[in-house]
Amino acid sequence: MQKESLSSESPVAGVMAGLGAFAAWGLLPVYWKALQGVFPVEILCHRIVWSLVFVAGILTFQGRWREALAPFRSGRDVFLLLCSSLLIGGNWLLYIWAVTANRVVETSLGYYINPLVSVLLGFVFLRERMRPLQYVAIALATAGVANSMLGYGQLPWVALSLAVSFGLYGLIRKIAAVASMPGLFLETLLLSPLAAAYLVYVYWSGDMAFLHVSRTTDALLIGAGAVTSLPLLGFAFSARCIRLSTLGILQYLGPSLAFILGVFVYKEPFTSGHLVTFVCIWAGLAVFSGETLWNYRQPRLPGARKS
Repeated sequence: MQKESLSSESPVAGVMAGLGAFAAWGLLPVYWKALQGVFPVEILCHRIVWSLVFVAGILTFQGRWREALAPFRSGRDVFLLLCSSLLIGGNWLLYIWAVTANRVVETSLGYYINPLVSVLLGFVFLRERMRPLQYVAIALATAGVANSMLGYGQLPWVALSLAVSFGLYGLIRKIAAVASMPGLFLETLLLSPLAAAYLVYVYWSGDMAFLHVSRTTDALLIGAGAVTSLPLLGFAFSARCIRLSTLGILQYLGPSLAFILGVFVYKEPFTSGHLVTFVCIWAGLAVFSGETLWNYRQPRLPGARKS
């Protein structure tokens, strides 16, 4: 009886965990804005080092050290994790810089585009078949980017860089097949020597904000490990409990909250040209989400096959 109750509640718990994770990611600009006076590279290095400490504590509590260290037996997995760590490190740095440079709206555009970039990468590198409406969704997103180019004479490079770097990160992590939390530990472990070296350098040069600005700043820099790791834990739990299609819809909560923050809280510019670009992206996502849900339900019909 107890097992049945747990089983029936787990999808609800999964949805709640997913909502919590994506809401946390969507509200993350508020956290980085509070550190706006700190150089973005120092924020990144603290994020790496304190994430390593935080995740190590979780792995110790869960007794998962054997699983966490297993990839070191494979040179291929170590190389893939090194590549993924450089990608996620670059993604984190660009995101922190963009938020502190008042470009929150453009970061939200990047994470709206990301699911479509992931589909395209799967088609190119994993030979995953694209369905007709997925071509339509990508075409609409491309139209939005083209409108941004025509309206402003330049690519929305922050949005595209965030989308492509995170898409490539997801692709490599899929190939490496390392669990979420052990993977994050190994990625931060691989990045931590560079991060620690930079922090030592800025400390001796007298430019370090940590321990030199305020206790609030110190607490926020240390807390960067938790705000990085806790949403990932929620996401991993959610992915185990609910359908992938449901998780895919929930992920739009993150960029939607960031968009609201950028436009209505931080009062970033949002012109009619921006609106056209976002409408194209939103239309592409609507087509993509609707097609995904429809395709997911089709195999439930008698005699139907997954495409």
